[in-house]
Amino acid sequence: MRGPGVLRALAALALLGVAADHLEELTAGHYAAIPTIGTLFALDVAAATVVAVALLAPLGRLPGRAGRAAPPLVALAGIAVAGGSLVALFVSEQTTLFGFMESGYRLAIVVAIASEAAAALLLGADLAGSRRGRSPAPVARQSPGSRRRRRECCGT
Repeated sequence: MRGPGVLRALAALALLGVAADHLEELTAGHYAAIPTIGTLFALDVAAATVVAVALLAPLGRLPGRAGRAAPPLVALAGIAVAGGSLVALFVSEQTTLFGFMESGYRLAIVVAIASEAAAALLLGADLAGSRRGRSPAPVARQSPGSRRRRRECCGT
């Protein structure tokens, strides 16, 4: 198994951009002082960072099922983090979200939208590509007599 592909590496960078942008909003933008929203921003920084690191880790080298299951699960987690942040932003622009309403498109919001959308799209493309490249599951071979017996017993 090789390391992460180009799409995963770019998605990891995009998620790190999400984390950096939200950390800046949390500290310099004073979002930490906003009840619930500050906590959600801190959780988003942590989640985006953890998923970005996991995307770069050679999880495909894990033995057995873990090696097959971990990479797509981490990609789905990245899509959830990025997509969840985008949805929360769009909701907060239209109505209040936990008593908070975002207004205007300043540079931090444009960077957040670009990073979140890039991460979600890159990971979606990576999942689609890895799904396409996967060989079909092996079919269990049956002896000629076992097929006949199954038909007799099950009516097929």
